[in-house]
Amino acid sequence: MKTIVWFDEVGKNDVGFVGGKGANLGEMTQAGIPVPPGFIVTADTYFYFIEKSDLGGEIKKVLEPLDHHNNEDLQEAAVKCKEIIGNAKMLKEIDEEIRKAYKKMGQGLVAVRSSATAEDLPEASFAGQQRTYLNIEGADEVVAAVQGCWASLFEARAIFYRGEQGFDHFQVGIAVPVQRMVQSESSGVMFTAEPVTSDKTKTTVEAVYGLGEAIVSGEVTPDHYLVDKTSKQIIHKELAKQEWQLIRNVGVRDIEETNIKVDIPEANQSKQKISDDEIVALVELAQKLEDLYQWPQDIEWARQDGKLYIVQTRPITTITEVHEQTEHPGFDEEPILTGSAASPGISAGPVKVVKDPSEIGLVKEGDILVAEMTTPDYVPAMKKAIAIVTDQGGRTCHAAIVSRELGVPCVVGTGNATVVLKTDQAITVDGFKGKVYDGQLVTERIYAHKSIRGATLKSRTKIYVNLAEPELADMVSARNVDGVGLLRAEFMVAQIGEHPNYMIKEGRGEQYVQKLEHGMRKLAAAFDPRPVVYRTTDFKTNEYRNLKGGEEFEGEEENPMIGYRGCSRYITDIESFKLELEAIKRVRKDHKNLHVMLPFVRTVAELKGVKKIMADEGLARSDEFKLWMMVEVPSNVLILDKFLDEGVDGVSIGSNDLTQLTLGIDRDSAKLAEIFDERNEAVLVALEKVIRGATTRGVTASICGQAPSVYPDLTKKLVEWGITSVSVSPDMIEHTRELVHDLEAELDAR
Repeated sequence: MKTIVWFDEVGKNDVGFVGGKGANLGEMTQAGIPVPPGFIVTADTYFYFIEKSDLGGEIKKVLEPLDHHNNEDLQEAAVKCKEIIGNAKMLKEIDEEIRKAYKKMGQGLVAVRSSATAEDLPEASFAGQQRTYLNIEGADEVVAAVQGCWASLFEARAIFYRGEQGFDHFQVGIAVPVQRMVQSESSGVMFTAEPVTSDKTKTTVEAVYGLGEAIVSGEVTPDHYLVDKTSKQIIHKELAKQEWQLIRNVGVRDIEETNIKVDIPEANQSKQKISDDEIVALVELAQKLEDLYQWPQDIEWARQDGKLYIVQTRPITTITEVHEQTEHPGFDEEPILTGSAASPGISAGPVKVVKDPSEIGLVKEGDILVAEMTTPDYVPAMKKAIAIVTDQGGRTCHAAIVSRELGVPCVVGTGNATVVLKTDQAITVDGFKGKVYDGQLVTERIYAHKSIRGATLKSRTKIYVNLAEPELADMVSARNVDGVGLLRAEFMVAQIGEHPNYMIKEGRGEQYVQKLEHGMRKLAAAFDPRPVVYRTTDFKTNEYRNLKGGEEFEGEEENPMIGYRGCSRYITDIESFKLELEAIKRVRKDHKNLHVMLPFVRTVAELKGVKKIMADEGLARSDEFKLWMMVEVPSNVLILDKFLDEGVDGVSIGSNDLTQLTLGIDRDSAKLAEIFDERNEAVLVALEKVIRGATTRGVTASICGQAPSVYPDLTKKLVEWGITSVSVSPDMIEHTRELVHDLEAELDAR
């Protein structure tokens, strides 16, 4: 077990080991982004502490009978769980390693942050569920803050969130990054897609004086700057008056009281918090991060002594398919409140003014939550509310982010909603324009999620979706989508958190099967009778090593990307593959729409060997059970007919790996990112050969890589070549449907 790792030793594929925040800090460090240095107390260390201190049984006794929707019981359970962890004695071996690392980094002031192993993924945002300690100084204090972060895995809001998302409480671990503290003169957040409209051509920057916790918590309404990503022109500014800032409380060592609010001189309260040049510099850093992760990012930044730092990045989890302004009625009356439009949509109903998280039980289904600001403790009430209004906060505060995730209209930064509005008063909330009206002006809720035409169009070419998170199943299955073209196993395996062979060794193989079955079943049931194509696990050795018990069963490879993975693994590590097959069989007893796709098939012999194992386990190809093969390796292209002769129902092109291996480029290399392009001539030749070759043989041809979600011009070529389906990310479903429909009409007219 590694107790400590340094930022430059980990990357974005190490979520199971160092959590989402830790993995991103490592990835950014390796990419040359200006990140304050630090180390991470690993998730393995947390699990080791729980096991060796014998705390798991006590916590289970508290949580197993809990109804997390009962707020009083939830709060009581959280207190008990945190006391169990917080009162346990820190293990000597862990204490010594933390002290040694803190000394090695030069001691001084640090930020100690929680990094859950399921957070910061595009499919499940755990952001804000656990504790952060700022301006911590001294080895004793750092050790105490680490233990405080562990305990915060059982905050009431975190217990509730895991319950809602279907995560086992011991499935999610927690790592703790310890990072050099930036004494921010100004700080804030950035979204590389405008968070309300999902406009990916704009970057939103928000800024406050002092430490960034004030903006993230929603206690301070920030400056808001909107920047065009192409021209780097600042196209809109909203300057907010800020009367106080959060700074270090000098001389205080108590980890709960290291920061203090101080007044800002009146002459500076309404000034712009950072210069125009700094805004543009931040946007350029944001673009590098979006390019690095190939997904819109939610970024926290800080400025000290004129230097800009990135302290955190995570995927935006609320990107929607709003491609044009949704029509909604205008209101003739004057609004009684005006603020920032934080989440689009319109709702009307009775107000519930909530002054403190202890009062969230007042909010019932159909109410409008009105609060000074929201924190993660408000989430149970936010899930019941049909709209949310706050006194404070900007477009990237907690209320705004969670409202967009829930699809609930939200207006923030009204200034005095909790004074103007009274409990049980009927109001109408316009989340498009940031306005609140007296009375019930609409009888039905007006939704934002309306794509131009794609929500109703049909096309010959099937539009499938790439999914990894079972909790999104119901929401995505309601869209205009023909099924799941790529159900990734890796996210579910990462949440199990243990190497399958380790669980087999301990006699817990059945537990592994049940957890995989749970995720598969949720998706298969939501989409039934539409097909769900499950891609068997394609973890690489480094990813398997990061699972609990993984080091015992996995060697170290110089280049795991082209190492022991895919079908090569199945035919040698048969026992763990059988666990996966057993989970598939159990789900298929009730849902025959679940099918299988094999990744990284290097040779025809491998394909034949895997098919035999599957047939022996009762999963032979038939009219009811389809088997797809991914095309990711040049050998698949060069001898396609021989692979098809072995017998598959379809091929699905993994454009990321195929491009990587065709061009000889590590797809994660920042230095080579500009020439990694699926539209390269050599890759296009391979794509056309596969599509035409498969369809000529009467075999379906699909693509499930990132390319169709990013390059509409490539999608056009795929349709022209006769591709039978395209599988895209959820935010591109309707847009791709519309594009394909119009391309088919154009081809028909020729």
